[in-house]
Amino acid sequence: MNTRNTLLCAPLLAALLPGGTAVAQQTHPNILLILADDYGWNDVGCMGSTYYETPNIDRIAAQGVRFTNGYAACQVSSPSRASILTGQYTPRHGITDWIGERAGEEWRKTGRHSKLLPALYEESLDLRQTTLAEALTEEGYTTFIAGKWHLGGEGSDPEDHGFQINIGGWEAGSPKGGYFSPYSNPKLKDGPRGENLSMRLANETVDFLAHQNEKPFFVYLSFYAVHGPIQTTQERWSYFRDKAERAGIAPTGFEVDRMLPVRKHQDSPVYAGLIQQMDDAIGRVLDYLQESGLDRNTLVIFTSDNGGVVSGDSYATSLAPLRGGKGRQWEGGIRVPFIISYPGLKQKGSTCDEPVIGTDLYPTILDYAGLPLRPKQHLDGVSLIPVLEQGTHYDRALFWHYPHYGNQGGEPSSIIRKGNWKLIFYHEDGRCELYNLEKDITESNPLNAQYPKKVTELKRELDAWLQSVNARMPEADMEYDPVAEKRFRDSLNRAQMEKLEAKRLEELSKGWKPNKDWWGSTVD
Repeated sequence: MNTRNTLLCAPLLAALLPGGTAVAQQTHPNILLILADDYGWNDVGCMGSTYYETPNIDRIAAQGVRFTNGYAACQVSSPSRASILTGQYTPRHGITDWIGERAGEEWRKTGRHSKLLPALYEESLDLRQTTLAEALTEEGYTTFIAGKWHLGGEGSDPEDHGFQINIGGWEAGSPKGGYFSPYSNPKLKDGPRGENLSMRLANETVDFLAHQNEKPFFVYLSFYAVHGPIQTTQERWSYFRDKAERAGIAPTGFEVDRMLPVRKHQDSPVYAGLIQQMDDAIGRVLDYLQESGLDRNTLVIFTSDNGGVVSGDSYATSLAPLRGGKGRQWEGGIRVPFIISYPGLKQKGSTCDEPVIGTDLYPTILDYAGLPLRPKQHLDGVSLIPVLEQGTHYDRALFWHYPHYGNQGGEPSSIIRKGNWKLIFYHEDGRCELYNLEKDITESNPLNAQYPKKVTELKRELDAWLQSVNARMPEADMEYDPVAEKRFRDSLNRAQMEKLEAKRLEELSKGWKPNKDWWGSTVD
């Protein structure tokens, strides 16, 4: 469906940029897609966090619609990023795990002693795909990316997939040099020592915007934040340490949930400071849009590539009442902030319960821009403009396929959500977990025994989908040793719990000093 809303596609009235440069009238609106990394569903103020402070993300929500059932297309980054740019579920484009992780027989080298060998996956975005950036380029847009790419290296860089200007996007999935210059990034020149990475990406974005006048633009502001290693400044750490103390510091911070310990509270002052740095950077861009008048003709979207990190990596946050986080098959791994704002939106500051997913962004952006949809490309996405403008409900199921083990505790699984029902199928042993998300958002009470017909119905639909997308499956490891696996897990959890509890209390103590490679920076 192409709504071609006349209000949305109206030409921008001439506005003045700083310095007196006029913004020429445009046929199509501008697009700003802001993607955070590893940022959880309720790691943001407007989604309920009372510890993290995000006035600028909240500002987007106040001018837009916040989807309470917004999802990433995968519980880890590379697959969901590919899904945003292709409009396809992960088995279709073939990137089903973060690029760089071992698969097949190589998995044994991790020493995990797992029952299955994870499925092989594509290690770069296929050049035959027509990405969102390429589609917009063909329609006269100037395309720009600042920040994380993680969809392949040389030959599969952003420039190979439709982005005319690339600042900071390369094969790495994390900020190799950390969040303060020098960055160790071949696509981003170092700034003054101690310069903050998130603000640098925002400043690069503003510089790009300041040089736009006649052609509409597509800006993909893809933060490395808040991916580990988590870092912040002394001032921010001190502020949030004191805030945690005023709220009352819990004596224990972690508990084991099946595979690994998980964080129970939002109380990391380092993570809170890192979020605030990203939020300040978002504010820099929003302020410029408003000052220049570009906000009157710009669609703004904010979301994340997967859930927040509650276990594994930096053990940075808690997403309660959601269960799990990044890498895991429960809601904490796939449900994310999902906010859309644009001029002329009727219900500013509202919420929408319609289940939506990252694959929907491709057709939504085309539709908003008044451009023809490309249903043969964005096979698994629908335009959300009818939802936003007419309250349309799509009677559809959403799907996920992750035939891998996550280093955050995720298990090889496939998922279907239909209405309020969610079924998780585990490839290790063929078991299912059925939940009603309306009644049990914590996913603590499987309903298999009460609703066996629903299990059968959803499993049949999930199987049909997996077959239709030619999903690659994990395979049994013929060298599997269950005793070695149990020994590995028990040892890991015991060691992790002790270290995690000690590290948490240390970070929350007065006078704490972290690694010298980032401490002391006050340049944001």
